Amino acid sequence: MSSSSTEAAGDPSNVAQCPLCGGTGFIRQDLPIDHPEFGQLQVCVCQRQALSNAARRRLYRLSNLDALKHMTFDSFNTKGLINLGEKQAETLYLAHSHAQQFSQNLNGWLLLMGGYGCGKTHLAAAIANQVVEQGVPTLFLTVPDLLDWLRSSYGAVDESFDSRFEEIRNIRLLILDDLGTQNATPWAQEKLYQIINHRYINRLPTVITTNLQLSDIEGRIRSRLHDPELVNKIHITASDHRYPDNDTSHPLLSTLHHHSSRTFGDFSLRESEKLPPDQQSSLEKAFHAAHQFAEKPRGWLLFMGSYGTGKTHLAAAIGNYRHGLGEAPIFVVVPDLLDHLRATFSPQSSVSYDRLFEQVRTCPLLILDDLGTQSATPWAREKLYQIFNYRYAAELPTVITSSDTLEQMDQRITSRMLDRRLCTIYWLNVPAYRSAGGADTHFVQPQRGRVGAGERKPARPGRKTFK
Repeated sequence: MSSSSTEAAGDPSNVAQCPLCGGTGFIRQDLPIDHPEFGQLQVCVCQRQALSNAARRRLYRLSNLDALKHMTFDSFNTKGLINLGEKQAETLYLAHSHAQQFSQNLNGWLLLMGGYGCGKTHLAAAIANQVVEQGVPTLFLTVPDLLDWLRSSYGAVDESFDSRFEEIRNIRLLILDDLGTQNATPWAQEKLYQIINHRYINRLPTVITTNLQLSDIEGRIRSRLHDPELVNKIHITASDHRYPDNDTSHPLLSTLHHHSSRTFGDFSLRESEKLPPDQQSSLEKAFHAAHQFAEKPRGWLLFMGSYGTGKTHLAAAIGNYRHGLGEAPIFVVVPDLLDHLRATFSPQSSVSYDRLFEQVRTCPLLILDDLGTQSATPWAREKLYQIFNYRYAAELPTVITSSDTLEQMDQRITSRMLDRRLCTIYWLNVPAYRSAGGADTHFVQPQRGRVGAGERKPARPGRKTFK
């Protein structure tokens, strides 16, 4: 393809004399106010004429859209491949709607956030496929590929680094997929910032997808993404909907199915045992708190107490309740979680560590059973802290059970649990349930931590508190 063809497709000076669009490349049709396309921008005929078939092929080749041509708005399933909960389905529908709207007017920036496999790339590719067909010069690149493309221009004979860099900065529509997966070298950070800052200053239409929280993105870029006047942020909370519930290729096999019989309906409040009032009260408070959390997961819930007191039953009941609503919570014993993570380092592992770790720390509801029973290696402590710290910053619903006292836990994690805005703590001050044979299970009075028997930390504003 000749350079003149490229310039004709992307240089605004070629349309400066157009009487229809006045050089902008877009027009608004004169339509009645109740018309579905009223107010929408349309690509001007001068742009359609300027973009030759060869230029279209070049855009597709650079963007690798041939491999993504099946990703359209029509092929996007807002219900996913599993039965999503109502709120998850709403975020998919909202993201689909905003992406369609963006593709029609190319106004501002669209930031799609969410975990792996939630549909971000599909929607970004759908935007690219639609606008390129309309004749809009578009580049669709994953961020690592973009940086590799820039690096490869050093020493290239057909195109200089400067010309390639300028094309990226000034392309009419730039779609950056998977922001945050690039190698964070100083050079990469600087080039990426220069591209994003240029498009920010000039208000050039841009789509960005990321599985990171904004707090994890480099500060200069994060400040641009925080601009509410330019950036429309859509957070997709759906799980990886490419995997059905019973698909054994799911990156982390939650063990919730092993506890399918543990529901609120079969949880015993043990009235027949004539427990002392303080013990009975602690059990009832924990039960009501678990039921309330299951109906509306918010913040963190920590169940503490000796073995056999019902902590795991309540945690599993929450998971089963949410699963019954079509969600896919992760229920995992902490030592098993760490074993899953270690197993990814094996050459035979079919799951990458990064993907598994990201799935755990970003899942809509994480239930960690038996915190404190894991191996206390520096690696294990660091991985757990990273999971807790991420979910603390993002305020993601989390349920934890532990037989340890707060003093026995990693103090970095404890400091998060003691945040009364986020975490509520219940001590199940009851003896262990009777064994199946009828004999009393041996019970050792637990050493009290910073939370007394049956005491609950003050709830966050707006949350009901059971007395």
